[in-house]
Amino acid sequence: DAITFNATISACEKGGNWRKALELVSVMAQCKVESDTITFSAAISACEKGSGWGHALQLFSSMEQNNVEPNNVTWGAAISACVKGGEWVKALQLASAMEQSG
Repeated sequence: DAITFNATISACEKGGNWRKALELVSVMAQCKVESDTITFSAAISACEKGSGWGHALQLFSSMEQNNVEPNNVTWGAAISACVKGGEWVKALQLASAMEQSG
C-alpha cells in the first residue's frame, strides 16, 4: 500500500539511493497504488540529496498530472535540487511559483 511504499522511498532518501526511490515511484504506478504528497516529497528529496536535480523536476512536474498538491517540503526539495544542480534560474522560478501558490 501507499504507506509501505512511502516509508521505503523515505528510507531510500535517507540512504542516498535516489535511483531506487525513482524506481519505487514507478512501481507504485504499475501496481496502481496512488502516489500522494508524501510520496513525491520523499522521492524529490532523495533526488535532491543525490544530485538528481533533473529527475526531481520531472517528479515535481508530474505532481500536477497526478492531481497532487506540493507542500512546503516538496517545494523546498525541488528548489534545493535546482540550486545544487546550478540551475539558479529554475530555482528562482520555482520560488516565485511557490509564493504565488499561497
